Amino acid sequence: MRIALINENSQAAKNGLIYGALKKVADEKGFDVDNYGMYAADDAAQLTYVQNGILAAALLNTGAADFVVTGCGTGEGAMLALNSFPGVICGHVEDPLDAYTFAQINDGNAMAIPFALKNGWGQELQLKYIFEQMWLEEPGSGYPKDRVVPEQRNKKILDGVRAAAYKPLVDIYKALDPELVKGAFAGEHFKELFTANAKDGEIKDYVLSLID
Repeated sequence: MRIALINENSQAAKNGLIYGALKKVADEKGFDVDNYGMYAADDAAQLTYVQNGILAAALLNTGAADFVVTGCGTGEGAMLALNSFPGVICGHVEDPLDAYTFAQINDGNAMAIPFALKNGWGQELQLKYIFEQMWLEEPGSGYPKDRVVPEQRNKKILDGVRAAAYKPLVDIYKALDPELVKGAFAGEHFKELFTANAKDGEIKDYVLSLID
């Protein structure tokens, strides 16, 4: 599994702390982690939580990432932004129980964490526990176990509804403010990571055309 970490500007100063907790768990699982920033509050490329959604959608829909870890102050804005795009199912994850139940019941591919709320001493431990529970078992296995069949059936129904509700991703990008979209891909290491890991196709070609 390849996991992408994305931080928006209000919580950019915590990037190193978040990355450290995520990388520790990922290494134990044999996962790869790509850090798309922001890396510090004064980065030249400033990401809003809306741009987190634009960026996450490009990564997930091209296979550049299998899972996105993101968030904002409350986690709500980032969750809403990511869920505005096709191919993204993002859960609001505040604690390890949220992580476990979201993974097992909803089988999503992104989580938005409230990095500013209830986070003082021990935040790195809370993050580590969240990441451990997110990938404790095979996603989509169901919880509680007597609800596995209806939960998996409902997930397939939801996938069908979402497929019918969204336009193609490139069409969505073209309908948005060009500078907003371009800015989502302006991170220091975006081009090298995306070029190396994204599958060839219309989305990859369009995104790279914006930054070349």
